[in-house]
Amino acid sequence: MGTVVSFDVPVTARHDGSLDAAVRWLHWVDRVFSPFRPDSDVSLLADAEVTVDGCAPEVAEVIEACAFVRELSGGYFTASPAGRFDPSGYVKGWAVERAADILSAAGSVSHLVNGGGDVQCVGGRPVPSAAGALAGGGTPAGGATAGAPWRVGIADPHRPGRLALVVEARDCGVATSGTAERGTHIINPHAGRPAAGLASLTVAGPSLALADACATAAFAMGPDRARAWAESLPGYEAYAITETGQTWQTAGFAAFIVAA
Repeated sequence: MGTVVSFDVPVTARHDGSLDAAVRWLHWVDRVFSPFRPDSDVSLLADAEVTVDGCAPEVAEVIEACAFVRELSGGYFTASPAGRFDPSGYVKGWAVERAADILSAAGSVSHLVNGGGDVQCVGGRPVPSAAGALAGGGTPAGGATAGAPWRVGIADPHRPGRLALVVEARDCGVATSGTAERGTHIINPHAGRPAAGLASLTVAGPSLALADACATAAFAMGPDRARAWAESLPGYEAYAITETGQTWQTAGFAAFIVAA
């Protein structure tokens, strides 16, 4: 779906098949959910060429999840932007989170999957012990501990190629919606036009699928409504940059920010 996915995994994931399985999963998600493929289940469903029962079972799962976030957000999240079925606002985070789950199921307790800047962290970042050896690119091959938080950069929407801030996280999803990479593309479904007022909104919390969808919904709300709504989400925190360069954050987000 036009998204680059990168993995930071223990070297064992290359040998036990879990990395290959995670990559196969993401390619399957693209075949089923990409709105850019005319033969995907999502496209066929949008064109009324099939019913939900004729799609992969995961399509019904995603539709149900999208309905939950739509209700949670008061309708600011939608699986039909521009009036056509397209659950991409939920699917990317969901797919990346499931890829991380595949690695966890194989026994990894320390890995990170990054889908176009939306990240699911599992455990902490491996730190080589004195007895450990480092494999080729610096990945711990043995004797490593997962003691340090993962560091995730948040792009600055007003300064291309620069970071607005760096957050630290473990066992956490971090998702950002905004204009830095794709320009204006998020619709306020209540107004029927592009969302205004925010340039970037980041949500951090246990599930990347929910963090990603909530970041999209909050961005669509605009700065004032988004802040109050984000504060109401249990277990999730938010950080926003407005179109004029001002920032705000929910009460608990400070715990994620790397000290200068």
